[in-house]
Amino acid sequence: MKEYKNNHSGSGTLALYAAAGIGLYAAAKRIYREMNRFDFADKVVVITGGARGLGLILARELAAKGALLVICSRNSEQLESAENELTERGANVLAVTADISDPNDALKVIQTAVSHFGKIDVLINNAGIMLVGPQNVMDIQDYKKAMDTNFWASLYMIKAALPYFAEQGKGRIVNICSIGGKISVPHLLPYSVSKFAMVALSEGLHAELKKDNIHVTTVIPNLMRTGSPRNILVKGKHESEFAWFKYAGSTPLLSQDPEESAKKIIQATEYGLNEITLTLTAKLAVALQGIKPGLMSGIFTLANKFLPDSGAEGHNTKKGYESESDKTSGPVPSQSDIAAILNNQI
Repeated sequence: MKEYKNNHSGSGTLALYAAAGIGLYAAAKRIYREMNRFDFADKVVVITGGARGLGLILARELAAKGALLVICSRNSEQLESAENELTERGANVLAVTADISDPNDALKVIQTAVSHFGKIDVLINNAGIMLVGPQNVMDIQDYKKAMDTNFWASLYMIKAALPYFAEQGKGRIVNICSIGGKISVPHLLPYSVSKFAMVALSEGLHAELKKDNIHVTTVIPNLMRTGSPRNILVKGKHESEFAWFKYAGSTPLLSQDPEESAKKIIQATEYGLNEITLTLTAKLAVALQGIKPGLMSGIFTLANKFLPDSGAEGHNTKKGYESESDKTSGPVPSQSDIAAILNNQI
């Protein structure tokens, strides 16, 4: 009995030492992470699509951290509005009108940033477009349009920035992808195809550039309540198609808070995370896709039965705000209208 007690006591002591060791390791890891945390103060951050929506929200958060901002957009009016707002908030911001689906314009943005601020520290690829509608009304040109803005523009920006990062010996790239880049979603095929390509590019770059002290973070969000539905492109039965999308983009169950999302994206960049999935539902969907892809396929096949068909004028393209109807009035979709005003989507 005495021998048993001694053995039992020894095992307990070992367990305490092990627990203490684990605790010390975790504490040391946290301290190391904090010591090496990226400080945005006086860092030059280029944000594509920075004039509205998530890009503008990221700019607001980064301005509060003392970052030097470069925002670009094709829309000069929205860009001027965003620049004025950020300047009033005390930000040091440079606005560049550019269509970064043109490689020359992408290069212009980076060169202008370096010429103005003397360097570039972070590139956030946020610009994108979304086409909504059934596959039978999506033309080849629709896929090309999605690829040009969501994939090629990001690659052009990265290619333009990498020589400067290499010369500096460091840099950070943040690619705002999508859950649609992990799981293909019905009535969003051109978008999903382009985001799948963007995820692949981002993951591959992370693996290759880490050795050069260039950190690449892949961001996987859901829909966000930024007011973006009014600026999407719609095909098919425009009013019905826009209605389901606007409801989805306005409902907390299916969309996420953009301010909270921006904070998470910035934190992931500060710690140099290779990938961040922003919501629990997105994490669950990605996990299910990996474990049981047939299940997710079945869920989306069922969901597709409730989505609108193409309609008589299905091949015509309209903007979201041109597809408003009585179906998109009421307390839930009105949240998107409010967000649109707050986030320069008008």
